[in-house]
Amino acid sequence: MRSKVLMVMVAAVGVTLAAVPVVAHHAFSAEFDANRPVHFQGTVTKVEWINPHAWIHMDVKMDDGTTERWMIEGGNPHNLFRRGFSKEVIQVGMEIVVDGYGSKDGTRRANGRDLTLP
Repeated sequence: MRSKVLMVMVAAVGVTLAAVPVVAHHAFSAEFDANRPVHFQGTVTKVEWINPHAWIHMDVKMDDGTTERWMIEGGNPHNLFRRGFSKEVIQVGMEIVVDGYGSKDGTRRANGRDLTLP
């Protein structure tokens, strides 16, 4: 009887651990605020072509002369590639314009809806 209970407990833990990656993938509304649109131009400092989302790091010069470092979340690399977008399209040092939505927590992260290249 004890071995059956132990096997059920081990199976339950295994199922729970297998579900973690599914739960870990977030929805737009969990991180970003559709009521906080952002629009800025900046210089690309780093591109991360990783799953589940590509990230573009950029320096944005503000109106007061200061520079802020922003992280822009893109789509899934596979979907971006299928639409003709590859990691070679955006290069470090390139100026881009971003339209998107800011993070809910106020950090310098945004979901990039539209990117305009030079």
